[in-house]
Amino acid sequence: MAGKKAKELPYTLPEEFHVFGFSSDLLAWYDSQKRDLPWRINRDPYRVWVSEIMLQQTRVETVKPYYANFMEKFPTVGALAEAPEDEVLKAWEGLGYYSRARNLQAAAREVQARYGGIVPDTPEDIATLKGVGPYTAGAILSIAYEKAEPAVDGNVMRVFSRLLYLTDDIAKPATRIKIEHLVRQVIPRGRAGDFNQALMELGAMVCVPRSPQCLTCPVFDYCMARQEGVQEDLPIKGKAKPPRPVHLQVAVVMRDGQVLINKRPDTGLLAGMWEFPMVETEVERESAKQDVLSNSLRDRFAVEIEVLESLGEVQHTFSHLHWNMQVWSCDWIEGDELPPNARFVAVDELDTYTFPMAHHKIRELMQQKSDRS
Repeated sequence: MAGKKAKELPYTLPEEFHVFGFSSDLLAWYDSQKRDLPWRINRDPYRVWVSEIMLQQTRVETVKPYYANFMEKFPTVGALAEAPEDEVLKAWEGLGYYSRARNLQAAAREVQARYGGIVPDTPEDIATLKGVGPYTAGAILSIAYEKAEPAVDGNVMRVFSRLLYLTDDIAKPATRIKIEHLVRQVIPRGRAGDFNQALMELGAMVCVPRSPQCLTCPVFDYCMARQEGVQEDLPIKGKAKPPRPVHLQVAVVMRDGQVLINKRPDTGLLAGMWEFPMVETEVERESAKQDVLSNSLRDRFAVEIEVLESLGEVQHTFSHLHWNMQVWSCDWIEGDELPPNARFVAVDELDTYTFPMAHHKIRELMQQKSDRS
């Protein structure tokens, strides 16, 4: 129809922003300066997918050895889909946020069943996979399949907040959606994957949270926040609610050179992982804490124990919880009929079980006591 107005985008780039120049300069920098990372060896969608899940809330240098080990054990979607969950969790041990591993395996099984082991290449299909949100979907589609889809993580939100002088709170979902619209307008056809990785690389290496390295920035001339001298004031981010403190008593119960461990429930925090028995307490007196611990083990595992001495304290913080763990050395007195989720194991066999990081810290306390003995 003559005179019909083009459909307006919800968010558009400023008219003065030079899209072609920005993309060209950023990609030229990326081509010459990008880091040599193991997941960049090829564009296999499964390798890209695993790397993106591992990199969520985890530093690149931490991920590297885990990624190499994981890909060796589970080199294909089918290998991951068919592996026992305990083996997958063991390969993930130490990375934290274990729901990522469970969701990854559940999604791999779905890809195996529905798509013949081939990671889907459309936004509609890939978004249905467990644990695959907008960022991960955009990363896989752009890097592996060269689809012009945005991949907006914390690095990209920081870069665009400064680049376009955005004062929106990046902690709000609406801001991520806005930046996705803006990034989509800048992605160059044919190099979507490199462009998204270049944005992330820029945020990780140059446009860092504190003291951004503006003088070495390849897109210095395009940055509106830098032009106004406010780059260190951006992005705006609302404060997260502090994690709730939880006070726990932990029992290291020994019997003939073996130690008591139990498996956590199949759902919830640290689901299916092994731990030393523990109970949440609110009491202050040491003797009362010991009584609560003894009673808990009697009720849960049908064992009688003697609490001997404190081995020390362990702190561990999750996104929503802060564990304050007081660890007690205990002796088994009686009780042999343990429930299915508990067992006594030799100390030197603990490495065959998957423990959360908080309980690895308890193992360090055990080792320190052994060294002193």
